[in-house]
Amino acid sequence: MGKIREIDIAKNLRTIEWLKAELLEGVALLFKSLLKTNADTLSDILATIIMIAYLLGKRLGLNFASIDAKIKSKLKSQISEEHELEEWYGDLSSLLNYFEGHKR
Repeated sequence: MGKIREIDIAKNLRTIEWLKAELLEGVALLFKSLLKTNADTLSDILATIIMIAYLLGKRLGLNFASIDAKIKSKLKSQISEEHELEEWYGDLSSLLNYFEGHKR
């Protein structure tokens, strides 16, 4: 049983390293694409980055719900601290409403 566990741990570590590289690649692609691509392409890149972040969290022992809960908590905190994006555009409240199911 120990050999199988060692293989699982090694596989998980390789997967984490691969996801980290994918995340960096996605961010680099986003930066390269900001000025010259359309909204559909940018949405695709951002969706990939978010998806990889969730999957990386899962490989690190977090579940999706705990990540969502942390996002909501951070949004509420930033709203109460009057973050500039909230004051200028109301973006944090909009995202919080989206997470809470009040899509606008």
